[in-house]
Amino acid sequence: SIQITEGDRISEFVNRAWIAATSGYPGPVHISIPVDIMFSSYNANAGLHERPFNRSNREIAKAWPDPTALKRVINLLENAKRPLIIAGHGVWWSKSEQKLEQVGKKLRIPIFNVPYHAKLLGEESEAYMGLADFHQYHPSKEAIHESDLVLMIGGRLDNQMNFGNPPFFTTDQTLVCVNGSHEELEYNQAADETLLADPGAFFDALSQISMTWADWFVLQRERRQKWVDQWYKHIAEETAGNSKIHPLQLSLDVQNQMGEEDWLIFDGGNTHFWSEIAVNMAGWRGQQLGGIMHPGNYSLLGVGVSFGVAAKSLHPDRNIVLISGDGAFLSGGLSIEAAFQENKPITIVIDNNGGLDCISQQQERLFSSGRHFATDFRDIPFHTMCEGMGGYGELVERREDIGPAVRRAMDSGKVAIVNVKCRGVISPIVAATSDKRDKASIE
Repeated sequence: SIQITEGDRISEFVNRAWIAATSGYPGPVHISIPVDIMFSSYNANAGLHERPFNRSNREIAKAWPDPTALKRVINLLENAKRPLIIAGHGVWWSKSEQKLEQVGKKLRIPIFNVPYHAKLLGEESEAYMGLADFHQYHPSKEAIHESDLVLMIGGRLDNQMNFGNPPFFTTDQTLVCVNGSHEELEYNQAADETLLADPGAFFDALSQISMTWADWFVLQRERRQKWVDQWYKHIAEETAGNSKIHPLQLSLDVQNQMGEEDWLIFDGGNTHFWSEIAVNMAGWRGQQLGGIMHPGNYSLLGVGVSFGVAAKSLHPDRNIVLISGDGAFLSGGLSIEAAFQENKPITIVIDNNGGLDCISQQQERLFSSGRHFATDFRDIPFHTMCEGMGGYGELVERREDIGPAVRRAMDSGKVAIVNVKCRGVISPIVAATSDKRDKASIE
């Protein structure tokens, strides 16, 4: 954050802000412009003769690993019996996703993804197992607890990682944090070893190792297959009757209509969490997508439409499909007007269960009366709202109608909403959260 103090230095401050936003620990910046400067006039070339630095785009500086520190980490890996990788957003900023996958495949090291906003690898990738999240991908608990060396690459030891502490990690394993940002690395205080290195440079070093951990790798793939098979069996049993559509089935059926270059976005509470399970299931069975975006665990509701517009702007020739909870859509879905105004035809599939289900389910468990408080919605016709704005809308109440409706929405060439009447089903992560609240709270 900085304040411009001289009008002749505006371009300098903007350049400094851009470098700060895109290098080291990337993120938002804030520039304050005083009113007197904002409404004054300055020469377009002001300041260039005083400070003639290069204002064109330059390659972002990347940290190169210290040879001695790198050797220590390599030695730890070569002496490990059950190593695994937990990859975070730093890999994405480094544009090293392919190198990550190549290392996992070559060395036979299982890879897990921190539950951030973007997926680093396709769910169909051989080296990818699932989220490093015990509730959304249960086999990660066994893997992390049995591992003797965890390589946390490009990620933070934040609340999702229990700040590097038990019971997420164990006391008898070695935790190594590799990060291209010294600022972010400094927050990883629970690590046994840290290495300041661009993830891509670190992967290049790992690719020189001749060892493999095939048995350990195969074990994780077997666990993933078992987990996927169990969920497919469960959803088959859940959908055998004539009950309302299950949100997990909704996500699976939507994916069946998508091509390998299409982008999937999900937004909401339970809607998000069920979709996380669904993409892992479908990916194991070969479903490929162009990309996946989501709000991240415990993050903001209502970002899905904005994510969809952004994805369509970058990939205008691909289908962009958002699966959104009704509560999430009501939290930020009116930004759909931007999709109309900018002519970004995205398809929105609303998991309409009639309320803030993620909250009401916890109320049922926590309140002795079991009553809902301020979490139920009226029957909202999202599909006709979209039609009224000039888009395509369709109501779905039967499972067999999901696929055809989604296909018609994508083929319409318009901003579209498919309003799917679903039942509220508590997801594993929400069930765990409410159990923890029940044990710890005076509610």
